[in-house]
Amino acid sequence: MSTVPTTGPGVRRLSPLALTLADSATMIRRSFKHALRYPSMTISTVLMPAFMLLLFVGLFGRSMRAGLAGTAADGLEYVDFVAPGVLVVAAAAAGVATSVAVCVDMTKGIVNRFRTMSIARTSVLTGHVVGSVVQAMAGVILVAGIALAMGFRPTAGVLEWLGALGLLTLLSFALTWLSVALGLLAKNPEGASNTPLLFQLLPFLGSAFVPTETLPSAVRWFAEYQPFTLINATLRGLLLGLPVGDNAIIAVAWCLVLAVAGYAWSKMLFNRR
Repeated sequence: MSTVPTTGPGVRRLSPLALTLADSATMIRRSFKHALRYPSMTISTVLMPAFMLLLFVGLFGRSMRAGLAGTAADGLEYVDFVAPGVLVVAAAAAGVATSVAVCVDMTKGIVNRFRTMSIARTSVLTGHVVGSVVQAMAGVILVAGIALAMGFRPTAGVLEWLGALGLLTLLSFALTWLSVALGLLAKNPEGASNTPLLFQLLPFLGSAFVPTETLPSAVRWFAEYQPFTLINATLRGLLLGLPVGDNAIIAVAWCLVLAVAGYAWSKMLFNRR
């Protein structure tokens, strides 16, 4: 692995920030090369949400559309209702691959080698995070394209689309840092592949696939106030021209809190090992 030389004849001394950015860029390239060399995780990350959209709209669409009657989503086609929810699932889909990759690095000894080199410590984790967010957003773009082909008809303009993509990127960034922490906690890659699945299951306990008022009363309260429901409501509002209200502010706040907590937790665990 190449590093940026900082001493020697003809070499300009770089600032600590410039060195950190250069090292992070190296680790990001490493993450992309790993994704190409071991494509199974990447394919799963990108294609799983797309298959989910095909399943719910293509096979169950008519039955699910009938379930919207009498709810706040009455009048929407089911593809219009579910597409924003599957976009959220796509943004969260890179968690497993991230957690496993971090755990492999920690258990196979490569991180110990990195620590003997003159590179920024944070760049190791930054490479995983940026690489995973890029993969997740590739899944988001694929899901959006398939949804449009299946009849999804958003009314959003350029600003609304940019807002939706920004929110999805922020969500993916936050969940990826949490996945990094879970990978650092895991004792082996098998364990690292299990815990981040929660991020992909939580949208099912919200408004991603059905309105919360149709859920059993035992889970309705949780579904109405969990972060993914607020994020789904914000995306639907941005893409379909529905009222957003305070949902956008609360959704962004949730993402920022999760991102800061994930980063701090990851940094603490990484420095301890």
